[in-house]
Amino acid sequence: MLETTKGIVLSQIRYGEDALIVNIFTQAHGTLPFIVKTPKGRRTMAKMQLLRPLSNLSVEMDYREHADMQKIREVQVATPYSTLPYDPVKATMAMFLGEALFYALKKEERNDAIYEFLEHGLEWLDLAPANYANFHLYLLIQLTKHLGFYPDLSALDPPQPAQQNPSTGIGHNAENDASTKVFDLLSGCVVTEIPAHGQYLPHSDTLRMGYLFKMNFATMHRVHLNGKQRGYILKIINHYYRLHIPGYPELKSLDVLTAMYG
Repeated sequence: MLETTKGIVLSQIRYGEDALIVNIFTQAHGTLPFIVKTPKGRRTMAKMQLLRPLSNLSVEMDYREHADMQKIREVQVATPYSTLPYDPVKATMAMFLGEALFYALKKEERNDAIYEFLEHGLEWLDLAPANYANFHLYLLIQLTKHLGFYPDLSALDPPQPAQQNPSTGIGHNAENDASTKVFDLLSGCVVTEIPAHGQYLPHSDTLRMGYLFKMNFATMHRVHLNGKQRGYILKIINHYYRLHIPGYPELKSLDVLTAMYG
């Protein structure tokens, strides 16, 4: 059945000598694999440019619900980017996010909230002249809201004023317990005892993640990180995804992005 939908490109993989498998997170059906023929010629080169990771496209397809791969009839740009494919930092960020989103959304069906979140975020990144170094951290952190494992960091809220214990008359301040708080990576919660399974962040990293999870587009530049710190946090996020999404791997492009920022 012929239909047209918007879609965000996640990945492209060479298939034989004259074809690509392109994975696209479509607005209508979630993530779909497409087979795209690539005979030599200028039209093919232009099409391959359109199919770069994170391109936002309008795709006319011959949709078959139970097909292993779908076929593209026509493809056009839905949202033209002015800097994302051309700025070296943004392009490297797009390469990394394309790989991360491919594995995160590999089995995702239609989800309008995720699509709108990604579309808006990528438009913001494309137009941002500066202060976007933490964008990929923000996007992956906020995506966990939609995927069902957004961390509960409420235990890191500012402590209450000291209260007197009626039985002893001694004041107790919750801040005295702060150094015992660690983030349990399996439960996704801040806890006051080190979990026996060993999958947790130490207190200092737990506090850092607390700041990161309060970021938004307007404030992300206020979280000052150097390249080494940003790479370390990315590895934590990657590990957290691996614990909560079956089959999520160590990302190949993680080292490339870390090297660029380092």
